[in-house]
Amino acid sequence: MSDLEQVVRSTLDAMEIRYAEHGPGKFFATLPGTKKLQTNCWLIVGDNAFAIEAFVCRRPDENHEQVYRYLLRRNTRLYGVHYAIDDAGDIYLVGRMAHESVTEDELDRVLGQVLQAADGDFNTLLELGFAESIRREWEWRVSRGESLANLKAFEHLIKPSAEREPGSLSDS
Repeated sequence: MSDLEQVVRSTLDAMEIRYAEHGPGKFFATLPGTKKLQTNCWLIVGDNAFAIEAFVCRRPDENHEQVYRYLLRRNTRLYGVHYAIDDAGDIYLVGRMAHESVTEDELDRVLGQVLQAADGDFNTLLELGFAESIRREWEWRVSRGESLANLKAFEHLIKPSAEREPGSLSDS
């Protein structure tokens, strides 16, 4: 076991983060959130660098330019990681660190940034990139008497109830 792998283990254990090891130097951690209930994150001890990769959300259905503009602006305020997209257009937070930079304190800071960004930006990304899908889901649930509990954060995307008939949605 390398010293760096031990730093990763002890940091994740101290933070009480669930993780699994998938071979030497490959850790799959699950960061708990509030808006985004969990963020899955790879921590990989590579030959030349330590890598962090966390899935944030799938490719937006709409407003791609607005979503990507938001991500680029957001990158200017992030520490240790930045937003990126894969070949499918799915959104990730990624970072690379020199091996000697990886300490328990630094890993705690970077994982904190991953969690803050993924969890804090999640609803904004959904609003920008999936508003129409949210509206359709809302309408479907209302028509079937299903719970709207996990959609309440997006209620502002729907016209106020005084302006619409029960179960109908905004056309915007």
